[in-house]
Amino acid sequence: MNILLVDDEPLELEMLEYLIQKKFPNWKFFKALDASQAIQIIKQHEIFLAFLDIQLPGKSGLELAIELTRNYSMDIIMVTAFQNFEYAQISIRIGVVDYITKPVIEEELLNVLNRYERLGRYTEQIVNALQIIHQEYSEKLTLNYLASKIHINPAYLSRKFHEEVGMGFSEYLNDYRLKEAQKMLINHPDLSISTISERCGFNSQHYFSQIFRKLTGQSPSDYRLKETYR
Repeated sequence: MNILLVDDEPLELEMLEYLIQKKFPNWKFFKALDASQAIQIIKQHEIFLAFLDIQLPGKSGLELAIELTRNYSMDIIMVTAFQNFEYAQISIRIGVVDYITKPVIEEELLNVLNRYERLGRYTEQIVNALQIIHQEYSEKLTLNYLASKIHINPAYLSRKFHEEVGMGFSEYLNDYRLKEAQKMLINHPDLSISTISERCGFNSQHYFSQIFRKLTGQSPSDYRLKETYR
């Protein structure tokens, strides 16, 4: 699992890596001192999770987060020395998964990382399957295609996926597509519901709207309106 840490203070990078590695020793870490270095790393490696310091030289961490959520699929956690409510609000609207303050307290960090505990126990085959889903969710993904990409039997993959992830392949794929659609509805107000539905891999706008309402209790249009003016 590839993890990106972005901070202009090398000691902060080392400490963050040390604390995370204690919990997930098998994760692979990449470190950047600014947004431009971060982008170069992301272009060369499939990053699953990024920790971004808000106060970066040049492009800020929030600006970098906006760029990443628009162009890549990864979880983002913002880190800042300023306990600023406005920063927290912006971070949530961008679609980051969490927000922590410096100096990073180990207990707080571990609480944030608890959501990845199951992921830390995934076998390499399931990690590879999840990375393909996160990269290609907008395409017509099938279990057979996914199995062929990681060179295992489809029936075996189906069973392993359910055992390790806790839900079936189709359920996970739809759930991930919906989460990406939620971010797209907010970050791309110029895009129509139909376009977002298509870009997130749904066969029809009607089906997309149907399962979106089932998940959120709102239509895509109502969700966009509510989140935009929150």
